[in-house]
Amino acid sequence: MRFAAAALLALLAVQDATAQALPGIDGNARRPIPLNDPPWRILGRVQTDLGARCTGFLVAPRVVETAAHCLFIRKTGHFTPPGHVHFLLGYRAGTYRAHAHVQRLVIPAGYNPIVPTTTPLDDHALLVLDRSLISESQLLPFVKPTVGMHAALAGYQQDRAEIAVGDTDCAIVSITGKLAAHNCSGTFGVSGAPLVVRAAQGWAIAGVTTLAHAGYGGYAIAQ
Repeated sequence: MRFAAAALLALLAVQDATAQALPGIDGNARRPIPLNDPPWRILGRVQTDLGARCTGFLVAPRVVETAAHCLFIRKTGHFTPPGHVHFLLGYRAGTYRAHAHVQRLVIPAGYNPIVPTTTPLDDHALLVLDRSLISESQLLPFVKPTVGMHAALAGYQQDRAEIAVGDTDCAIVSITGKLAAHNCSGTFGVSGAPLVVRAAQGWAIAGVTTLAHAGYGGYAIAQ
């Protein structure tokens, strides 16, 4: 029993060390989030038949927004065909509230998938689903972000891929054109997640997450 406890502590230490080495995160800031409650009930996992995984969120009953780079296959030089992309609403450890196949991808014509950092404002995609997953009343509005807005960011991150974890106590720190910088913790896999903010009318979407800082925090494309 004593050996098992020591082994578990060693494993947790390795996981924490790995998390600290990933870009974009403060290891103490992220917690599991309640996927059935606002603003997170629009959140789900985008995954392909080839094993790629990112985060996405519903912007209409049968339309998901995510990051475009999540759908590009470097080995083939092409985007994943729509029929091989799935959206799992409220995914948690193999379970989910709803599942839909993607019928069509809408990616900005100017996006450069080979060097995505050269076209950061085009690194987003819309996924048209084969069926509606929620009602209009459950969707969040979009707002124009401003510096200092209370923000939150959550998604299916590389070091916690089976559950959605997030930082719910962060803020927008600067805005350059349509690129909003934030200090929310989030790393690989959170791409495509909504950067949500506290607006006058309640929770709203300030943009779609695309890049992480080398330290912690990252960027979102304002809509």
